[in-house]
Amino acid sequence: MMLVGYARISTADQTLNLQHDALERAGCVKVFTDTASGVKAERKGLQEAIDYVREGDVLVVWRLDRLGRSLKDLIETISKLEARKIGFKSPTENIDTTTSGGKLIFHIFGALAEFERNLIKERTNAGLHAARLRGIKGGRPKALDTKKAEMARRLHADTTNSIDEICKTLGISRMTLWRYVKERKE
Repeated sequence: MMLVGYARISTADQTLNLQHDALERAGCVKVFTDTASGVKAERKGLQEAIDYVREGDVLVVWRLDRLGRSLKDLIETISKLEARKIGFKSPTENIDTTTSGGKLIFHIFGALAEFERNLIKERTNAGLHAARLRGIKGGRPKALDTKKAEMARRLHADTTNSIDEICKTLGISRMTLWRYVKERKE
């Protein structure tokens, strides 16, 4: 079993020293790093660390927020590691998925995250339902009102008008024009 560390700072003004020292104290033999915001999807150092670890190894981060952009992202990353039989440790939060207690804590976090997602989904659906009952339609507004849609069809029917001229005149894309022309045929 090898302990592999991952450290991340958000800006170049910050330093990795604190995290590096903590990962070395935790016993990490190799440490991968990133200088990137937590919301940035592409973190090359993290991907290198994940690619580097093998079955039986443990990925160690100083704190949970160094690994994931959100609780959902954190759980997905740790679940992928778990599927490959790779452990995870965070000394600051005292989480260690190589132990029964650590797995329990991780699964509780996962259950709470799923509960939160379901609550958000239920509230969103309730809001949409209430809006529909008040006669409010959801979705993107139409590009053209009824009058302009009819104009688009007439312009298209007149073969002396080019598609580009029609689109430029109405301020729409070719796809939008085709959608309105097709709508009339159906």
